[in-house]
This record gives sequence, C-alpha cells and structure tokens, in this order.
Amino acid sequence: MNITKSRYGTTEQDEPVSLFRIENESGASVTVSDYGCRLISILVPDQHGQITDVCLGLSDMNEYQKDASALGVVAGRCANRIANGQFTLNDKTYALACNNGPNHLHGGPTGFGQRVWNGKISDGKVVFSRISPDGEEGYPGNLDVSVTYSWSNDNELSILYEASCDADTVFSVTSHGYFNLDGAGSPTVLNHELYIDSDSITEINDTQIPTGNILSVAGTPFDFRSFKTIGRDIHAKDPQLAITGTYDHNLILNGFGFREAAILQSKNSGIRMTCHTDQPALQLYVPNQTLCQKGKNNAVYPAFSSVCLETQHYPDSVHHPEFPSVILRAGENYRSQTTYRFSVM
Repeated sequence: MNITKSRYGTTEQDEPVSLFRIENESGASVTVSDYGCRLISILVPDQHGQITDVCLGLSDMNEYQKDASALGVVAGRCANRIANGQFTLNDKTYALACNNGPNHLHGGPTGFGQRVWNGKISDGKVVFSRISPDGEEGYPGNLDVSVTYSWSNDNELSILYEASCDADTVFSVTSHGYFNLDGAGSPTVLNHELYIDSDSITEINDTQIPTGNILSVAGTPFDFRSFKTIGRDIHAKDPQLAITGTYDHNLILNGFGFREAAILQSKNSGIRMTCHTDQPALQLYVPNQTLCQKGKNNAVYPAFSSVCLETQHYPDSVHHPEFPSVILRAGENYRSQTTYRFSVM
C-alpha cells in the first residue's frame, strides 16, 4: 500500500494540518486528515472504470474550520444526541454544551471533529491518536483514543476505533462520512438503492431524542429490508418523518458481532458500497438542506445529495439503561470496527 503525507494548511491556532493518501495497487485511494480524523475523499472506479470521488468534502482548511455539518469527522466523545446536555454517572451530574437545540450532539461544538490529532503511518495504515483530557467538553476522565484507517486492494475501507480511560466515562464514536455514489457534487442520492438489515427503530420525540419506545419498520418508510430507492418513501406521511422532514433516525441492526449491516448502490454509476460493523445500530441521515460550506472544486451540495450511514450506539443511551451501554469503565479497553467496501454491481 502506498501512503503519502502532505501539508494541508493550518488551523486558526497555527496548528499544522496534514493529509494522508492511501493508494492501493489499482490506483483507487482514500485520503484522510489529522484534522478531526476526517474522510476527505474516496476515489473508486465506476462501472466504466472511471475514477469517481464518492465522499463529500470541502474546498480547503478555511472551509473545514467553518464546517457545521461534521463532514467526514470521527464524532465523539459521544456521537449523536444526549438529552438536555447532561448525564449522571456514579451519582455525579455532568453538564455538556447544548449545541443542537436543547440537546448535546456529537461530542459538542468542538468535540473530536475540530481538533488536530497525532497522525502516523504504521504497517500500511494511518493511525490517528489523541488524549482527550478530563473535563474536555464536560466529559470525565483522561481518554486515550485512536482511530486506524486501512485500505485494501479490493477497495475496502476499514475504520478501527480503540480507547481506554482512567475514569468511568461516556464513549461512543462514529464516522460521519457523507456519500454520493454518483460522485461528490452530483445532485441527488434519492435514486440510490439502499438495504439495511434492521427490523426496528428507536422512536424519537420532537427534539430527536429517543422516547424509549422501539417501533417496527414493517409497513413504514423505514423498512429497508429489501432494496428500495432512498427517495421512494422519504416524503411519505409518517409521524417520525414529520419530525425531521427526512431520514435522520436510528435503525437497530439485526444480529450481533461483526456482520453485514447495509448496502448502498447506484445504478447510474454502478458503484456499490457494503457496510459491515460490530455496532448495534446505524443512524441513517439524508441532509434535507444545502450544506452551506463550499465543496470540493467549488461544488454546491444541495438538499438530498448525500447520505450518511453512521454505525454507532443508540442516541441518548446514557439516559436509557435498557439500551446497549455507552459507559466505558476505567481501565477497560474499547475496540470497534466498521468497514465500507466499494465494488461494481
């Protein structure tokens, strides 16, 4: 695997930022950055052999520092939403920023996504690591966290998350990649076909916090157990869709362990993306607004032109003991893997 490192720019605090490009034997490549562990580009061949960038990104570091959409970041310390920006752990209540209406989202306004990580090339992989200090964004404990990106000769992107903490804390991360299999900047993903191995979703209230109820997908727009286009039911009359105006919901994945979770494909490009994970759930998100930052090659990313398949724990799990736990105990070792394999239909 050929890995090259290049200078990308600096933050407003004069921290140097780098890009790491991983290229396989066929010339397909993934580029990631130490700024937020971000996915910058994924270049894979379409059905005609034309190299296509299927990952949305921004034009330069200036745009990334203004990013309000978490484009390509590793979201944490706790991905998704925490109700009312607070949680209680070991009889102590911790206050977090409310950066999504009344709730905390993706680790806060800075979180993991607006920080420069330590990056290194090791054994044909790119490893990003950092210490998230006790009290950062309100979370307890000094957290040692790493994210390892690897890219295979059969165009599989692997993301490995590892962490440990010196105190009990809350921890759940995800990759917030935005995909369009017809190429970043293409006008829509509503024609993409999607399969998700999920029988149920977590019901949300009007601020997108789980109520605790688990709803069957049968007979609803959230049934992706057979391939259908994203756009087929996205505007259907449904009380859960009415809250968000789009798909922005947590689908509970069937099975346990490392398994196939979802398949996204486009008949236009012939590109298929298959997702495997060991996580219990997947947040399906289709932005229904124009992403305000300037895209690569000055592209505009309009509403419904990308889709996120965020493998993770359930939202607000810290307030729901019946959900899979997001508590990382002191001294425990966290390890989780998600892969996205790109092929031609």
